[in-house]
Order: sequence, then structure tokens, then C-alpha cells
Amino acid sequence: MASPYLVPVAQLLRDVPSTMVVSFEAPFDERHEFAPRGPAETDVFPEATVKVSITLQSFIGGLRAKGQVEAPWHGICRRCSNPILGYCVVAVDERFVDERGPGDDEAYLVENDFVDLAPLVHDAILLDLPLAPLCREDCRGLCPYCGIDRNEASCDCQVPGDPRWATLDELRFTDFEPGESKEV
Repeated sequence: MASPYLVPVAQLLRDVPSTMVVSFEAPFDERHEFAPRGPAETDVFPEATVKVSITLQSFIGGLRAKGQVEAPWHGICRRCSNPILGYCVVAVDERFVDERGPGDDEAYLVENDFVDLAPLVHDAILLDLPLAPLCREDCRGLCPYCGIDRNEASCDCQVPGDPRWATLDELRFTDFEPGESKEV
């Protein structure tokens, strides 16, 4: 079975300028190229369904790929350490060229009259994943002393005093009346 990520573009390259709309759903990592990330890192499951909707426009020497890709992701909340699920929608605007010239380091290649959209899709999604996601904006996190999830319960933990500043706790200042000079 042919990969939906491989798109034949011979006709598109012959009829400059012309366009082709490419829309499909496919597994994120159908070739199992990516090793799973660590448990605390945001990632996309290999079998997660990616939605791709891209318009290919031909120009002399290559193609422009413009559209969007969508994928679900999973991660760990940076404050409360609960697992979370999210969804990313990424706009893409990239170029495919026959061969790379000066300044084409970031362009993808057209190979044998096909473009492989998989690297473009993977790059767009992986670069859009949040580095430190939150389960919600007002997440209160974990208590650093007892470890209770502050979103679900509260605790009476007191912040211990820093012994380096203990001497300052004993300092007392006398109150001055308004307008009275504080200089000695």
C-alpha cells in the first residue's frame, strides 16, 4: 500500500503555474522512524491520526506547499505532573525544489517526480509541541513540602524560615509619626 505522504507531482511540475490540493489523514509515524521521547516530554503517539490539508503550487524549479497540519499530542503538566492531552494545528508554508542551491538549505526535495510530505509534517508538528505544557492556565501545582495536588485539595504547610535570615526576624523598628524625621 502506497503512503499517503508520497504525492506524485510530475504533471504539476510540467504545467507551471498550476495547483493541486492534497488532503488526507494518516498515522503520524507510519514508518516508526522516531524513538519515543522520555516520559516527561511532550510527544505524539506513532499511531495518532494526523490531518493534512496542503495546496501545492508549482513554480519554475519547484513547488510551494501551503496549508495546515493537525495532530493530537500528550505530555505531563509542568506544575502538577498530571498527564494531559492536547491538539496542535500548525500552518505550513514550505518549498520543494529539484536540487538545493545556495540559500535552499531549508527546502525539501522533489525526488523522482514525487514529494514526500512526511518530513514536512513531522517537522511542523514536532516543532510546534509545547516544551512545558500546562493542564490549565490556573494550575496551582504541587505543594513543595507535602506533595499534595493543590488543584484537588489544600494543605496547611508553612514555608520554613531560612536560617541565614533568622537574625533579621528579631529586628524591631519603632514606629514614627507621619511627618517626623527618621534620620538619627
